[in-house]
Amino acid sequence: MDNAAIEEMFSSLGPVTIKRMFGGKGIYHHGVIIAIELRGDMMFKADANTGPQFAEAGASQWVYQRQGKAPVSMPYWSVPEDAYDDPDDMARWVRLAVEAGLRADKDKPAKARTQKA
Repeated sequence: MDNAAIEEMFSSLGPVTIKRMFGGKGIYHHGVIIAIELRGDMMFKADANTGPQFAEAGASQWVYQRQGKAPVSMPYWSVPEDAYDDPDDMARWVRLAVEAGLRADKDKPAKARTQKA
């Protein structure tokens, strides 16, 4: 997914920052990671509050599998398919990703928050 398509997806927020990471891209809003793009798939940040909403909408959670290791469920979910056809629905899922990102950032130790700035 190219940066222009990513920026369009998050247009309801205003500007986002896109950085390379994990062989893909991290999408940030005001310094808080809210999504990742990996192998052409966009995955929104979610947590215990919002993950069930993603699951109910048919999204799937990213599970990281390393050879010889137990799978690890990551806090990122695929974008519900209907959102791609409805800008208002996409804005709703983007907002949920931002909320999860802000909660996760708030839970980080103060030192980690100041180092990223």
